[in-house]
Amino acid sequence: MMKLIVRLIALAIFIVFFDFSLKNTDEVVLHLFWNAQAKTPLILLLLGFLALGLVLGVLAMMGPLLRYRAELHHYRKESSEQKKAAAEIAEARANAPGADSLIDQVGH
Repeated sequence: MMKLIVRLIALAIFIVFFDFSLKNTDEVVLHLFWNAQAKTPLILLLLGFLALGLVLGVLAMMGPLLRYRAELHHYRKESSEQKKAAAEIAEARANAPGADSLIDQVGH
């Protein structure tokens, strides 16, 4: 049921944006540097800037994402080392000699 609702909402959004694109086919002039101009339909210009914004947003997130992944790797490695140390301590405690064997070793 939830998938159907999500798909209906997605279809509604697509229809709204498709209608928006059909209504904005007028050519606009984009003035660039050195007196260069680009004549293109408004919707293509908007779509291009949307794509550029998406790419720049993903690139901006890559730095922190890679830093968090490295930090997570460090913490996982540290955690596994602590688990190994705890297992070694638990094994040493389990294999510790009893009080009677210590008295036998001293020679009483």
